[in-house]
Amino acid sequence: MRDKQRQILVTSALPYANGPIHIGHMVEYIQTDIWVRFQKMRGHQCVYICADDSHGTPIMLKAQEKGTSPETLIEQMKNEHERDFNDFAITFDNYHSTHSKENQSLANSIFKKLNEGGHITKRVIKQLYDPEKNMFLPDRFIRGECPKCHAVNQYGDNCEVCGATYAPTDLINPISAITGKKPIEKESEHYFFKLHDFEENLLKWTHEGHLQNEVTNKLDEWFEAGLQEWDISRDEPYFGFKIPGTTNKFFYVWLDAPIGYLASFKNFCEKEKLDFNHWCDPNSDIEMYHFIGKDIIYFHALFWPAILEGSNLKKPSAVYAHGFLTVEGQKMSKSRGTFITARSYLNHLNPEYLRYYIAAKLGPGIDDIDLNLDDFLKRVNSDLIGKVINIASRCAGFINKRFDGQLSPNNHDTNIQSEFANQSEQIENAYENREYARAMREIMTLADKANQYIDYHKPWIIAKQKNSDNELQSICTTGINLYRVLALYLKPVLPIIAKNTEEFLNIEPLNWKDAKTTLLDHKINKYSPLMTRIEKEKIKDMLVETKENDISKN
Repeated sequence: MRDKQRQILVTSALPYANGPIHIGHMVEYIQTDIWVRFQKMRGHQCVYICADDSHGTPIMLKAQEKGTSPETLIEQMKNEHERDFNDFAITFDNYHSTHSKENQSLANSIFKKLNEGGHITKRVIKQLYDPEKNMFLPDRFIRGECPKCHAVNQYGDNCEVCGATYAPTDLINPISAITGKKPIEKESEHYFFKLHDFEENLLKWTHEGHLQNEVTNKLDEWFEAGLQEWDISRDEPYFGFKIPGTTNKFFYVWLDAPIGYLASFKNFCEKEKLDFNHWCDPNSDIEMYHFIGKDIIYFHALFWPAILEGSNLKKPSAVYAHGFLTVEGQKMSKSRGTFITARSYLNHLNPEYLRYYIAAKLGPGIDDIDLNLDDFLKRVNSDLIGKVINIASRCAGFINKRFDGQLSPNNHDTNIQSEFANQSEQIENAYENREYARAMREIMTLADKANQYIDYHKPWIIAKQKNSDNELQSICTTGINLYRVLALYLKPVLPIIAKNTEEFLNIEPLNWKDAKTTLLDHKINKYSPLMTRIEKEKIKDMLVETKENDISKN
C-alpha cells in the first residue's frame, strides 16, 4: 500500500553573500538534496527552499572595499552561488535572497506580533565604537587580549585558544579590526527579544523528538545557565532592514535570516499559486525540516522556534544538525591548500564523485566527516566504477551488439531480482532517517551480488557457444535489470547518472515503486560510459588551483 502523500517544506542554511561556496558547505546541501530527491521519488510533495543571506556589516564593508554597492555585491554572489549549486546538481525549488520585499514584509510583521505580545523590550547598552569609521563594531570586528587566558588577537565575543566567552567590553587592549584604532565606549538604545518568555515551551519542545539527542543534551546546558534576552537590533551604518518606527536602527541579520526561509517560500507560493498561510499554520499537518551545521544550533533550536511561537506560525517538525568537513583529518586550511571552493572542485572533478563520497560517510548524527583524498579516489573508483557502472557496461555490450538493443522477454533469475526488490524498504528506511552511509553499504552489497551473478554465468563464454542466444540474452537482461534497480536506489545521490541511465534504458524517470518491476522485451539505447574513473592527476590539479587562488588573493 502506498504511503499517504506528505506535504514537506525543507530548507538548508542560507549561504552568506560575501564569499564563495566551498566543499565544507556542500556537505549540507548534498545531505539535504539527497533527502529531498528521495521524498520526491516516493511521490511526496516536497519543496526545497533556500536563499542567500544578504545582510550585515561584513557585506557592507566588503562592498565598500570593492568600491561597489551592497546590492550589486549580493547580486553577483547570488549568481555565483546558484551556478555552483546547479553544477553540483542541487535542485532547489526556489532560491531567493533575504534582501527581498517578501522578507522585509515578513520581518516587519513578525516584529510587530512579538512587540504586541510583550516579547520585545528596549534598553540602553554600552558598545565599542570606532571613532574613525564612525560606527559601532560588531564582535567579529574587535580584536584584543582574552580576559581569561590573555591570548592575544582574539575576537570580541570568544577566545579561540581557551574557549571563553565574554562581552567585547571585557577584552584587554581592544582594537578595531577595520581601522586598527582603539575603540571607545558609547551608549545606544537597542531592542531585545525576551527569549526567556518561551523557556517552558522551548524546554518541552526540545525534548519531543524534534532534535537529535546530542543537540537536546547541549541545549539542556543552555537552559541550566538560563536563557538570555537577545539583542535583535543594530545601529547605522548597517546593510539590512530598518526597524519600523525608527530612523537609525536595523534588524540584526540573525533575526531576518531565518525569516528568509519563509520569505523564499512565500516567493515560491506566489509563483506556484500555493496557500502560504496554510503551509505556515501551526495546526496544519505540513512538515517543516531545517538542515543546518552544528555551529548554528542555538539560533535554530531556541531563537527560531520561539520567534515562530510568538508569531503564531508553525514550528519546525525537526532541525537536523550535521558536523563539519575536515580534509585529510584537519580543518580546511588556506595555507595547506585544502580550502577547496566548489568551483575549484568542479573545474577538475565530477560533482557526483563528491556526492557519493559524502553520502557514504554521512550518518544521522553531528559527527565531523573527513575527506581523505586517497580514500576518496579508491572508494569512488571501486564502488561506482568497479561495482555499479561495471554491471551496465558488461551486459549492455552483448545486448547492443547481438540483439540490436532488445532485452529478452524472459528473466533469467527471478530470485536475485526479487532479492534486489525486497531491499527497497530497508534502503528507504535508511534514506528517511538520514542514514546514508548505511544505505550506500546495502546498495554496494547488492552490487557485489550482481557482479557475482554475472561472473558465475560468464556471458562472455556463453557468447562463443552455439545456439546460446536465448540464454545469453536472458542473462544480460537480468544483469541490466539488476543495474537498473541499483541506479534507482542511488538516484537521490547520483541524479546525473540516473538521468543518463534512464536515457540509456529508454525508460521514464525512475520512481521508488519501480524497484518492484522488471524491464523485459524492451528496446534499450546504445550504451555510452556513464562515469569514468577518478584520475589522481585531476585531484593534484585541483589542489594546485586551490593554492594558486589563495596566493593570488594575498
